[in-house]
Amino acid sequence: MFGEDLVAQQLSQARDAVAGGPGGAGAQGEPIVAEAAEGRIKVTLGADGRFERIKMTLSALKDGPEALVEELKKAANEALDRRTAETTYTGPVPDQAEMNERMARIQDASLQQFAQMRGEIGDLMDRISRGR
Repeated sequence: MFGEDLVAQQLSQARDAVAGGPGGAGAQGEPIVAEAAEGRIKVTLGADGRFERIKMTLSALKDGPEALVEELKKAANEALDRRTAETTYTGPVPDQAEMNERMARIQDASLQQFAQMRGEIGDLMDRISRGR
């Protein structure tokens, strides 16, 4: 009645198109742990894209500050590179203008259906009140 199934189907298709694009569901995954200095330095990049933890052994500290900084950079960059590879979207990107047009058509159709329902309900109420 009034095309509810059609509107629901159109909205579902629009949601699917948006969810499958960049930034859609699952854009960030699990935390990533990257290692450097033969496992003596571990960097954890959280699902939110921020570093959660940097852990190192005492032997990593003994290598000196320059070596420590270089190994930390390696681990941090590896974690960031892995996150980028994990979240890079390679599929087709929904056309934003098309999506806006599709949503406008759905909205217009819904408004027309509501106006039609309002009129039919008004007619029904008039018939009921005349029948009393």
